[in-house]
Amino acid sequence: MNLSALFIDRPVATTLLGVAIFLSGVLAWFNLPVAPLPNITFPVVVVQATMAGASPEIMAATVAEPLERRLATISGVTQLTSTSYVGVATIVTQFDVSRDINGASRDVQAAIQASRADLPTTLRGNPTWRQFNPSDSPIMILALTSDTLTRSQLYDSANTVIQQQLSQISGVGQITLGGAALPSVRIELEPDKLSSYGIGMEDVRAAVAAANADSAKGDIDQGAQRFEVTSNDQATAAARDRLPQQLGRHVA
Repeated sequence: MNLSALFIDRPVATTLLGVAIFLSGVLAWFNLPVAPLPNITFPVVVVQATMAGASPEIMAATVAEPLERRLATISGVTQLTSTSYVGVATIVTQFDVSRDINGASRDVQAAIQASRADLPTTLRGNPTWRQFNPSDSPIMILALTSDTLTRSQLYDSANTVIQQQLSQISGVGQITLGGAALPSVRIELEPDKLSSYGIGMEDVRAAVAAANADSAKGDIDQGAQRFEVTSNDQATAAARDRLPQQLGRHVA
């Protein structure tokens, strides 16, 4: 049986069948579903800078603004969004879709290095950057609960144990921790009394840092061997006598 002869012998039916297929395609075109979040990889690089103890206003004026000026000069930047918190400034740099993300990352790194001269000296480390796709969603969300551990202990376990193990898995790009409840100590100062003793705010900061250090105390040489003397001086409780002793040594 010749399949072509079936349509050749019936031209009217063939024409009507072609028109029906065409109209069905037109109707199907207007009823195709449209994804609200299409699978498009946006070239986005996130820059983050930390400066302990700085207010959001200081982070925005002295850290975020110089970085924004440098990042805005990069070719292909379509949007800059910065958010400043206590001690943290985050800048989201979005590029044109046609821009290669690896080349954009190199330009961001060069801009960070160029902005180093404009950043405050109290910013001890360089700002960090990472590639980010806003259309990506987490593939796994873990929640920790305990009837015996505190929130700070749970967060410490997630940070030092679980996160370290997950980050070693091949293909893992980012792990974000939430619900931080780290212990902290607030120090109230009386500037007038400190000034009378000739002690400044930086002296107090240095004394607190010296009293909360985890570093080697020295070396012992024995023949061809050298042994390092270590002792953990990190504070786990707000003992009242430690800071006055350090300040007393500084004044002396």
